[in-house]
Parts: sequence; structure tokens; C-alpha cells
Amino acid sequence: MTDMSYPGWADGYTPTRLCFAAAPNESAELWRERLVGQHGQCPPEEAEALICLGGDGFMLETLHTTLGHELPVYGINCGTVGFLMNPAVPDDLPARLAAAQVATLHPLRMKATTMDGQCVHALALNDVFLFRQTRQAAKIRIGVDGRVRLSELICDGVLISTPAGSTAYNLSAHGPIVPLSANLLPLTPISAFRPRRWRGALLPSTARVRFDILETDKRPVAAVADFTEVRDVISVEISEARELHTTVLFDPGQSLSERIIAEQFTA
Repeated sequence: MTDMSYPGWADGYTPTRLCFAAAPNESAELWRERLVGQHGQCPPEEAEALICLGGDGFMLETLHTTLGHELPVYGINCGTVGFLMNPAVPDDLPARLAAAQVATLHPLRMKATTMDGQCVHALALNDVFLFRQTRQAAKIRIGVDGRVRLSELICDGVLISTPAGSTAYNLSAHGPIVPLSANLLPLTPISAFRPRRWRGALLPSTARVRFDILETDKRPVAAVADFTEVRDVISVEISEARELHTTVLFDPGQSLSERIIAEQFTA
């Protein structure tokens, strides 16, 4: 992660080939029409920047489409929270892009194996979480780098988040907020029953984590990687996909690193 101008543009360069994508809501669509009228609409494969109009959910969907592509994404908040978005539509969008700060995000890779033998692969920029499917609490064994670290966690679920996702579900589950530059992955239980006082762990970003579901017939568990949900899993393997990345642009003074720090001082 860096807080600097986008390295794909030379100093003083102002990008003009812009692609606009809008969430399916009235505000986002109206802004898209206005901005396309001002700047034109460039195809994604020819664009220098992708302008995402919507909320955090639509931004997350958009970022998934740019994984592995050198196309920076600048979000404009037309939703609710807008943690990943810039707060307002700028008067001079190309100049804002030229001055924007960069956050480079790497996803988690999930491999989930189901009771019927299927293997489902998915990527997550926020988090991968497991949760119980019925009234029965889940029983999960946790291994890290081939070594069992917790033989049995009885809980509603458990999650691993990226640093960027540590302010989302992870924070709601009382997990720690992690700076982007820390190279750490929070591992956080969701409503742990036994061990009751276990609050999770901070793992190096190189860690390979495996969840094995115990008593699967009695206690079925689902796994979710951002938008991909897999039911009736028996095991889930998670690691950081360091070879993949997406680039997000933020207004000066509003970098993602700053937002994550500021979130820790919010009541």
C-alpha cells in the first residue's frame, strides 16, 4: 500500500480518458449522465481511470472486475456509508484524479470444499467468513500453516479479513482494525461460546489458514467470500493472493490509510 500519486501517470499528467460506472439507483444514474456529458465515456479497455458512482457495495463489485488489470478506480459516494468512496463529486474531476493518492489492495483466495465433494474457489477483498446454517452452533477446527492452533471453536462463525476489510464485518465482530501497511490478517470469532474468552488472532499476511468443520451433519456451516456463498462446507482454505491487486484512488488527505486510522478514534 502506498499514499502517493498513481505511478502509471507521469508527474503533472492529467488523465482524460475516463470510464463511468453507476450503481442502479437514481442519484448514481443522474451523476453518471452529467459526468459523461462533461467528460465523455471511454471503454474500460481504453480508459485511464474507472469512476465508480454508488456506495461501498457497488464499489466492492467494481473492484472485483479490475483485479489483475492496471485500471485505477476512483469512487464517488452516491450511497450510504461510503467508506471506500470519495465524499462528493469534484468540480474538476481530471485534476482530482491527477492529485489522488493510491491504495493497492490484495484479495484473499478461498477454496471451499463441500459435503458432496465440490471445490469452490473465490476471491475476497473484504473478508472470508464462516457461519452456522441452523440453530446449532458451529464447531470449527483452526489450522495455520499446517499446524492446528485451535482444536475446537464453538461459535456462530469465524472470519478472516483483509486490512481494508478490517473496518467492516470484522469490526462489528469486535475484531481489531489493521493498518494497510501492517501486512497482517485479523482472524476473528463470531459470538464464540467455547473458548469463551478467545478473541481471535493477528496473522502474518503470508499465513495459510484452514478451517475444518466438525460434526458437519449436525452442525452445517456456510462460507462466504465477499459475494460468493457456499453452503454445507467441510473445509475452507484461505490465503492472500499477493499476485493479484486492484488500485483505488482517494482525494488528498482522505487516503484509505488515514480513514482506517481515524476509524479507531470514532466513538
